[in-house]
Amino acid sequence: MSIPLLAVNGALAASDGGGFHAPTTEDFWQPLFGSGQFAFTRPILIFIISIAALSWWFVATSRKAAVVPSKGQWLTEGIYGFIRNDLARDMIGSKDFLRFVPFLFSMFLVLLVNNLYGIIPFFQFPTFSRIAFPMAFTIVVYVIYHYLGFKKHGLTGYFRSFSPPGLPGWIVPIVIVLETFSFFVTRPLTLCMRLFGNMLAGHMLLLVFILGGEYMLIHGDFFLKAISVPTYILAFVMTAFEALIEVVQAYIFTLLAASYIATALADEH
Repeated sequence: MSIPLLAVNGALAASDGGGFHAPTTEDFWQPLFGSGQFAFTRPILIFIISIAALSWWFVATSRKAAVVPSKGQWLTEGIYGFIRNDLARDMIGSKDFLRFVPFLFSMFLVLLVNNLYGIIPFFQFPTFSRIAFPMAFTIVVYVIYHYLGFKKHGLTGYFRSFSPPGLPGWIVPIVIVLETFSFFVTRPLTLCMRLFGNMLAGHMLLLVFILGGEYMLIHGDFFLKAISVPTYILAFVMTAFEALIEVVQAYIFTLLAASYIATALADEH
């Protein structure tokens, strides 16, 4: 359910004498058909649309690539160059970075588009405000960087690499235990929850401002109607700020993924 549909429902509830009903996390469920854990939800549909749209964009902007690029080719190459040179190479290093560029580039764009859906009309739903989506992306990153670490260092060598050289012998086991907890629990948990929390909280905040302004404008007295005007202005400001947050969160997730890969491939942590 998009923001406009939520506003209609809020207005209908108010007209029935129920007063203003603030949005809750239940508004993020939105099943289209089916029920329970097997329901096909609106976030799933939006995610599928994003994959189809990006696939079309990649084909359309690269099919007739030229030395003098079109605007679409220029935009795609600009984003690719940013991820390749300013993120992957700087974080992973010039020796190993190139093989991870397609993964990081694709992940960044999927994250970016699905985050920006939160403010795009008719979609108006950030896909990653549903916990399953950031969890799935985190699992992929989790598996990749641990696989690389075990492959490079071996089982015992990987855990031993958690402890920097030069530490006193008695403190090494403590450091290894703490770093093991960090690598296997803290990192994936914070990676997932940071993206999920920002997308959920940002969209919830926009809903409160927009639906609250709508309720005051339609159902309030003269004073509340006057208050609804700055409320809508603030909602516009918050929408612009939310767009910035959505871009930053896509970048941070991709940056941390590259950082974890770099750590797994490093000779010494």
